[in-house]
Amino acid sequence: MAKTVIGLEITEESVRAAEVTMGRNPTLVAYGSVPLPPEAARDSEVIDRDAIALALRQLWSRAGFKAKNVVLGVGSRRILVREYTTQAMRPDLLRQALPYQVQDLLPVPAEQAVLDFYPVSQDRDQLTGLLVAAVAETIEDLITTVGKAKLVVDEVDLSAFAVARAAKRVAAAGETVAVLALGDHTSNVVVMRDGIPHFVRIIPIDIATPAVQARSLSLTSEDSEQAAPVVLEEVLETVPPEPQGRRSRVGGRVRSSVGMSDAAIGDLVARLRSTIAFYSERVGEQPVTRVLLTGAGAAVPGVAEALGADLPMPVEYVGVAQVMSVKGEAPEGDLALDLLTTAGIAMKDGR
Repeated sequence: MAKTVIGLEITEESVRAAEVTMGRNPTLVAYGSVPLPPEAARDSEVIDRDAIALALRQLWSRAGFKAKNVVLGVGSRRILVREYTTQAMRPDLLRQALPYQVQDLLPVPAEQAVLDFYPVSQDRDQLTGLLVAAVAETIEDLITTVGKAKLVVDEVDLSAFAVARAAKRVAAAGETVAVLALGDHTSNVVVMRDGIPHFVRIIPIDIATPAVQARSLSLTSEDSEQAAPVVLEEVLETVPPEPQGRRSRVGGRVRSSVGMSDAAIGDLVARLRSTIAFYSERVGEQPVTRVLLTGAGAAVPGVAEALGADLPMPVEYVGVAQVMSVKGEAPEGDLALDLLTTAGIAMKDGR
């Protein structure tokens, strides 16, 4: 069997993993998602180590993952991503110099941060790219928590970069594409060309996805009946849709839900539109010609329609099955959309 890599995400609602073969034509060979109880995690941040470790052990058992090594994707509102220009130098020298160069840009002392630099372009001796900075304690806490489940984190990767790697497989050469990965509480906007992310913005905004609504209903029921706390005993299953459920272009029905109010959808669309406009208005940038929509938030009724009506370029769904082949039964609905990022984390080739 071809060598595989497992990508892992820890979100506020669940832990999710995807095992992908390496090489030019990756295949999704295994995947799964297990819900988390309330207050166990925020997006890419640990609150309850034991609850997350238990969910990870259940995920590994039920999804059938054999390997214990993972690439951990992170993407939260506390991670800084911004364009940065520095003098071109060898990668090892840049890693040494970066903490001193960017100290004034960081919300914490450089020694308390994990730094990365993604080079995008070079003009003579000036190197421009994306500076990524995360609080070291947060990353260390994530790695420790994963270790409690007897798993080993080989690498930590920014989820937005994973989105670009995956979406590259459905973008035309030279095309400037904006990928909107809409999560339950945190969304990534990535503008990419030839698989290289030129612009990243992490937007904290709550979206009434099926997972969020299910948790809300569960909490309401518990409050009224004084039920026992949530226990992690069932894998999150795709709920069959109501007859009026809307079919997405990623295959499979999107789960029906109460949805979001028109005002909430309007606010979400306005923030996404202004983010794309901010990029497009920068001097020297090529215009965005297409928008790819993914993540569970994209499946919420009214969101895709509002974006399609508001944005001046085509808006299309893209799920994991559009970027790679799938061994066995393909994921459906919002899980198919969420797994695009998770599988992108596992796509080590071309990192």
